[in-house]
Amino acid sequence: MSGEPTQSVIKRIIRQVGLECAAQGQTLSETLVAFMVKAVVLDPRNDFNMDQIITENDMQDLIQLCVTRLLDTTNPSLSTIKMQVYFDMNYANQDDLLSEQERVLEGKLAPIVRAITEAGPHGQEERENMYQKIVTYVLLRSGLGSPTDIEAVREVTAALQSVFPQTEMITFISLSKKDKEQQLKDLAMLVTGIRLHNKQCQKGGSGIDDLPAILNKAIPSATQTVDEHLNSCRLLVHRYTALLESMQEDPHRYSRLGTFKLKEALFNARQYEGFLCILLSDAITNAREVESLCVQFEATMMVLKNTMQDKTSIESKDVFPLFMELSKIWTGFQDAKLLLSFLTNMTDNLQQFSEIHSQLFPEEMLTSLLEGVTVKSDKERTKETMGTRVNVSDFKNQEWLFPETTDNFDELLIQYHGFCAHSVGVKGLTLVGNPAIGILKHKEKCYVFSSKEAAYVFAQDPDKFIQLNVEKAKEYPELIQLLELHHQFEYLVPHAQARNANKRSMKPPPKHDSSTQTDTHILPPTIVRSYEWNEWELRRKAIKLANLRRKLTHGMQTDLSHMRRENFTQVYLPKDVGTQTKRDNSSNVPKPQIFLKGLRGGSSPTTHMVAVDLTRPLDET
Repeated sequence: MSGEPTQSVIKRIIRQVGLECAAQGQTLSETLVAFMVKAVVLDPRNDFNMDQIITENDMQDLIQLCVTRLLDTTNPSLSTIKMQVYFDMNYANQDDLLSEQERVLEGKLAPIVRAITEAGPHGQEERENMYQKIVTYVLLRSGLGSPTDIEAVREVTAALQSVFPQTEMITFISLSKKDKEQQLKDLAMLVTGIRLHNKQCQKGGSGIDDLPAILNKAIPSATQTVDEHLNSCRLLVHRYTALLESMQEDPHRYSRLGTFKLKEALFNARQYEGFLCILLSDAITNAREVESLCVQFEATMMVLKNTMQDKTSIESKDVFPLFMELSKIWTGFQDAKLLLSFLTNMTDNLQQFSEIHSQLFPEEMLTSLLEGVTVKSDKERTKETMGTRVNVSDFKNQEWLFPETTDNFDELLIQYHGFCAHSVGVKGLTLVGNPAIGILKHKEKCYVFSSKEAAYVFAQDPDKFIQLNVEKAKEYPELIQLLELHHQFEYLVPHAQARNANKRSMKPPPKHDSSTQTDTHILPPTIVRSYEWNEWELRRKAIKLANLRRKLTHGMQTDLSHMRRENFTQVYLPKDVGTQTKRDNSSNVPKPQIFLKGLRGGSSPTTHMVAVDLTRPLDET
């Protein structure tokens, strides 16, 4: 394997470590194994040379070290890393959680939406089947009941028919696919609002839970549970901190407590505290949103009740917006319930990573170790240092920030998660910093301290102590996330630079966040909309403006211009004009036919003539 790149070797090691742990009954995620491999390689005590090609012996040693640490269930450091990996892979803020839930819901509804929007039924039976699919879609979309609940299906069908009768199916089928999907969502909201109103009026509500009452009862209980875990965790933090401080002050106590993994336990408790604070903040935010939703729900119901009171018919424009608003508010209740369930599961699952404290330090044992030791809380430590602050005149080349001189002081991004920048690397303690002492701004980054003395020592050589904190994180890899040092460990440290005379780790390449912004249009627009480049278009516009068909061209000369230029006159030539004044016409009349009898005479001397008119009448022609 002498020619293999280091990265491919690391992947092989991660795979091999996972297989060996699984063979011994521990199934671990690839993320956890990869983090442990990286932590073992970064630890200077293991002396791995990453500049050279990894030999077979190095690889086997690395695998064994990783397997040993991953199977050491008595080490709080492993529990902390597991807790960090679990939280990173499972926690999501409210927006991400709701977006994922919406994506899952859309995926579940996709088949029935396609069946409704892509089909084009023409027969009566096919339209009825599609209408039933719309009923099912509305029921599933609202989340108020199950399609197998006959009573819920009847309520949805009745509400849907009141706003979308089957006679409108022909119009619905003629819509585009996008318009159909939007109308389905609108119908689902309208039906949901109608059902909620009916439930309020005690005229239905099958399958609809009383979410406001459920949330108002469950949220305080969940918040109290998180708060109790947080208080217990903080008590452990205060006790571990007091024991570690006593070890540094009393050599006898150090020899007595040196075998205990107090620092690892402290880091575990601090990380657990940080995650619980995040969950508690989300729970409090959720409680405020539910309180606001309850007020909006009651107000909308009251307006709807007053609108519909004692009226036999109401225009849709008056009540449809109110039904839609009820549906939106109820969706907010459903989101709050989902978030509460998520926070409760996260709290329960995180607790398993803190059970190691009761195994390593039972209450009786911890009480005996704390005999003669003063335990101070974070608030008490902060209160003790409230009257002290850094004297800026003692530092010529350092920038200090104070509340009264700095805008948005509470929103400054503090390094090391707000812990004292001096105590982490020097003492291995995570003491909460007090911004009132003064915030040191060094290389565009802000640092806080637990005491004035710590601030003065750190300010003498900040780079030195920053590097000590990095070294401490290599020794305790759980500090990488606890102190938010990810930017310091984006690489595997080359061994040659790690063996520097004064520093055991490579200084990360300098980075600086910068941004620029330019205005899109500094000056007002000077575009001439009437500009035309085409000559023939200009001619056309000129002719249109001149309208020569109704104008005469005039020309004249003066004494000054006589014989100096040619003059032209343009007229339209006369055109041939004809009129018609005569029209040929004819009519058809009967031809006269008269027969004369007796002209030739007869036997009598007197001639008797008889005239017979044989002309046909006009109406027979």
